[in-house]
Formats: sequence, C-alpha cells, structure tokens
Amino acid sequence: MAIVAIRVSLPVPLRRSFDYTHDVVLSPGVRVRVPFGRRLLIGIVIEAPVDPSPGLVLRPVTEVIDVVPLLTEEQLALLMFAADYYHHPLGEVLFSAIPSALKQGGRFVASKHFSLTSAGAALSVWPSPRAKRREALWRAIKDAGVLSESDLKGLGKGVHPALKALVAAGLVAECGPPSITRSEPCGLVDLRPDQGVAYEAVTRDEGGFQASLLFGVTGSGKTEVYLKLMVDVVARGRQALVLVPEIGLTPQLVARFQAALKGRLGVLHSGCTAHERTRVWSQAASGELAVIVGTRSAVFVPLQNPGLIVVDEEHDASFKQQDGFRYHARDIAVLRAKRLGIPVVLGSATPSLETYRHALEGRYRLLRLPERGPGRNMPTVRLVDLGRERARGGISLPLLDAVRARLAAREQVLLFLNRRGYAPVLLCPECRWHAPCDRCDARLTVHAARDRLRCHHCGHERAIPKECPRCRHAKLLRVGEGTQRVEEALAHMLPDARVARIDRDTITNRLALEDVLRRVREHEIDILVGTQMLAKGHDFKDLTLVGVIQADQGLHGSDFRADEQLFAQIVQVAGRAGRADKAGEVIIQTFHPTHPLWTPLARLDYEAFAQSALTDRKEARFPPYAYCALLRAEALTPEAPGRFLEAARTLGLHTDSIVLGSVLPATLARRAGYYRAQLLVSCSRRAVLQSWLSTWVSRLSELPEAARVRWSLDVDPYSLF
Repeated sequence: MAIVAIRVSLPVPLRRSFDYTHDVVLSPGVRVRVPFGRRLLIGIVIEAPVDPSPGLVLRPVTEVIDVVPLLTEEQLALLMFAADYYHHPLGEVLFSAIPSALKQGGRFVASKHFSLTSAGAALSVWPSPRAKRREALWRAIKDAGVLSESDLKGLGKGVHPALKALVAAGLVAECGPPSITRSEPCGLVDLRPDQGVAYEAVTRDEGGFQASLLFGVTGSGKTEVYLKLMVDVVARGRQALVLVPEIGLTPQLVARFQAALKGRLGVLHSGCTAHERTRVWSQAASGELAVIVGTRSAVFVPLQNPGLIVVDEEHDASFKQQDGFRYHARDIAVLRAKRLGIPVVLGSATPSLETYRHALEGRYRLLRLPERGPGRNMPTVRLVDLGRERARGGISLPLLDAVRARLAAREQVLLFLNRRGYAPVLLCPECRWHAPCDRCDARLTVHAARDRLRCHHCGHERAIPKECPRCRHAKLLRVGEGTQRVEEALAHMLPDARVARIDRDTITNRLALEDVLRRVREHEIDILVGTQMLAKGHDFKDLTLVGVIQADQGLHGSDFRADEQLFAQIVQVAGRAGRADKAGEVIIQTFHPTHPLWTPLARLDYEAFAQSALTDRKEARFPPYAYCALLRAEALTPEAPGRFLEAARTLGLHTDSIVLGSVLPATLARRAGYYRAQLLVSCSRRAVLQSWLSTWVSRLSELPEAARVRWSLDVDPYSLF
C-alpha cells in the first residue's frame, strides 16, 4: 500500500503547517486528528500529496474525521489569502471560520429532508379517522413540499414515531434539500423612484462582480433595496449573505426579511448556541437556506450557490476583529464577492472614509438615497451649551422641557449616553483621590444598583468604599453621568414616565433585548435611556425626540478615527427620531458648541464632514491615503514591550518606502495587569507594505526580546489604543 504525505494546518500560534502520512490522498478541507508533541490535535488538510523534506520522518494521521471536505475550495482559498494578508497563522485563521462544535471534532452531518412519495401525494384525504398525529404530519409535508429535521422538531412531541410510521407505510421518503425557488415564494417589495434607480443599478450587470455603496440618509429605505435585491436573487435559486454589525440589529431586521421572503432564513451571531451555528452552517452549505443574516464571522459561511452579499452599516467598527485574527469582515466580503463574481452592496448613512473615497473615485458604484420617504423629513438638530445651561442628572432644562412636550403629545423619547453605570468617577472632594483600577490605567465606574465599582476595560470589581482610603474623608462624590444615573434622575423629574434602560448591564441576552424592543413598539415605554446598542437599525414610529446627553466624549480623542466615529455615532442615533409621519428633533448637549465638527453635524451633512476629514487625512498621511500596520506588544513588566518594539523598529529601518513611527505607549498603557506599547508602520502603496511585512514578520520571532512579550500585528488597524 502506497503511503502519501499530506500537509495539515493546526490551530496553534505557529506560522507554518505540518506534514503527516496517510495511506490515501486526502482532499484539502478535510479535518484530521494528528499527533502533535504529546497531544492529539484536530487539523485541516491544506495540500495533498506533498513532497516532504528529505530525511524527515513523518508521523501518520490518527483519524480522518470528514468523508467530504468541511471547507470548500472557495472557502479554503479565501481563508488562505486572508491569513497571508493579515499575516496571521493559517491554522488559527481556518479554525476561526468554523463553528465551535466542529472545532472539537463534531461530525458535519447534512440535515435530512422528507417529502411525500407518489403514493403519499396521491392521497386526497387521510384514509383513517384515527392516527391524528400521522395525519397532521402528512398534511404538513404535503403543504410544505419538503420538511427538514429542524422543521420536524417544531411540530411538537410524537412527530418522530409518526414519521417512522409514514415511512414504513410508503407514504413519506427521505429526499434531498429543497430547491430555493420551489420552497421560498417571495413577497413583493415596493420601491420609491430613487430606491428603484439604486436597485436597477445593482442588477444592471447581472452575473458579475460590482461593489456598490448605497449611501442613504437614516430612514431612507436602504433595507427595502436590500430586500428587493434578495427577492430577485432567491427567485433565481441563488443565495444571499447579509452582514450586520451586531446582535442588537438582528431581531427587527430578520423579522422584515422573513416577512418579505416567506422562506428559509438562517441567523448567525454570538448569541446562537453551538448547535444552532452548526445547523445554519450545514444548511447554508447544502443550499437549503436562501438567506443567511449574520455578524462578523458569518462572512466565512459556506454557500452552495451565492448570488449577492450585503454589508449593512458598513462603517461600523464591530466589523473589525480586535483580537486574535484581526480581519475586517467588510473587506473580506468585498474580496469574496469579487472572487465569486457576484455583486456586493455596502450600505450606510455615514460611510467609512475608505469606502466613500472608493465611491468618489469610481472604484465603487455610488448610489444615493438623499431623502426619507414622502412626508418623512429629517429631524432638526439643536445644540445646548452645557457651559451656560445647568444640568441635573445629565439633563439640561431645555432638554427636559422638550421631553415633557413630547410626552404630552404621547410621543416617545430616546436619551443617548455612551457610558453605562451610575457615574464614571468616584472622587474625594478633600484630597482629590479618585477610585483607580488596580490592573489598568483607568478609573473605576460606579454601579450604584449593585453598590460596586467596576472597570469597563478588564472587568475588575470591588465594593464602594465608605470613606476615602487616602484621607478618611467621609463623603465621596459620584462625578459625571452614566445611563444608570440618568435613569434615576428621570424617576425624580418625571415620576409618571415609563422609562427603560438599555445597556450591557440590563440586556444580558437576546430575549431580554427583544422584549424591551417589543414594549417600545407597543408604546409600553415612554423614554428609552441607552448606549450605542440603540444607535442604529431600530425603527420606532412614535419616537420623535433624541437627546444626546454628553456629546463631547470623542471630540478630543487621540485616535485618528475619533472625529469620524463620533460623527457617525451621533448621526446614527439622531436618525432614530421622526422616522414616521411625525416631525423629529435632536438635542445635542455639549461643553464645546463652537467646535467645527458641530457645523456639518447640525445639518446632518455627512458629505461636508467627509470632504474636510479626507483633506485632513491626506495631509497627515493616514488612511485612506496610506496603508498601515500596527505592531502591538504587552508584558507584565513595563520595560519589555518598549524594548521589543525598538528592536523590531531597528530590524525594519533598511527601506525608504516604509515609514516607521516612534515606539509609543498604548492609549491605555496598562490593561488587566499588562503594560502595552505599539509601533505604527505605514506606506503609500499596499503591495509594497505587504511585501515588506512578509519579511519583517517572519524575523520578529527571532528577536531575543520576543520571548519576553506577547506581540501581535494588526493590518489595517481600525483604532490606535
């Protein structure tokens, strides 16, 4: 029997793959169990057969897990490219793309499907007055045409004995998954003229790749354009992948998609169970699902017959993975669409400057939706100067008067503050001590409901002290506002108002969020107090006033994207006001009313802001006019990160085309007990930077200082922290 060598990638932080032997050639994408040191690990075959190094003794594969490849050829090629581009170990990249149950060796078993046999279909009525459960199952299969195992589970108890009996009687038989066109009749989606123009532009080049920016103001109906495109894709028997930034947007969006598509739709996000993720993965791979809606990692889901990719709120920072394999799902989506030869639509009211520049220069098709529908105007924007207006519990008198007026008109209000907890600082008025985190260079936030201090960076908690630990002063002040304090203030100012708070302290799971959103839609809540979980995607017809409690948090940020992120955040939350036929208003409270950012923001004029921001970025040689990589290092001792980064900087100083910055502490220089520093690398040409990084990264592990730190490389960093 011939023995062949195969190359396997393992989920280990090593930038290489490993060769093993087997008695047959295995297809790339198959999972195998192999010895690695003293352990057995699951790996993925990436090449076979291969020529091993002469004289190298190879160990045999212990077990072949898959009969057919778990990763398709298209998926494998995409992930291998991503590993090269982001300079991350291939094994970790491959395993980041598959459901957790499959990482542990779970079997990838295609879902079974059942349909009526010719004998079962020939029956016009059920022949027996008894066996009601069998009759109900027979009718369900007859109505649906094809039912999957997951469909059967939803029919209640006793369905499996009934199925077994119908199969034994020759009335039902196992079959393949249904075709999308047969199983999913699509609903009609009516479009306004400007929406129709955008739709026609995307479908004009049917069957080919084109990236389009759907640039529409909040409430302009971008979702209806997505729906119409998906209806057409599904009608042609193909699949659509829709990426959304976070779990909070999925309930309302999925409900709208289900209503219009009237068929099979799968959801993938962090709130799904391991079983749910594996089921959606397998149904997408088999073609049973017509539409997959998911957050960041769904960009790698297998698709049998893809026809469209949509990235909603493409500017959102959550599309960028911030640890481990630091990919950007939007960029991977565009690349995947290009490789598949299908259209990709990027939607936003506040596009990222990278995407907006691509559209201005013609690399992406620019599709505008400049207005809301008939009778729906953009909200008016008013600034309140907190230097002149005293605020109580974070709420100024002009804002309080506006809230009272809206409640009197039986309308709803959203108060936005991107800071949870009761107060951001616990301060001693005598000696100016404030409660620090022992593990981070950050202050602890007061959470009054639990009588605790908590660090929002590392999660460290401790009890609120009764007196100042430095001078023993008995009365400590709670300075500043968090969502909890605003909620408390509203209870005193407006005792009859029904208030709900939405942040990570109150919303711990998907069901809790869906319940609060339902209560808002049914007008069981008058005032919503929340963080960025409420900033986008939600549509409440009676919500007419948005108050931004403290708008200055991003005005003086050290990150080069700070202004862009603040502008997008406020525009998005402002867009929740007046989305139906009632006029909307936005009140922004600030200590800096003359800041230049407020001029375009007061008009909700993204394009004016973008033109100014692009000019600034070009002068500073920041993205999108440069391509960057950020080398980060952290260690338990303060000196080690800087020493490693200085050695890395010296290693890379031999070229003129690469700009290496100075070694700097991270914005949060100590986090969870680790001291952190960073080194920014930039270049005006992407290909030159990528080539340079390939050589540089391969030599970093050889530096003596590398053994004393944890280091990582972030290509196209979204933030500097």
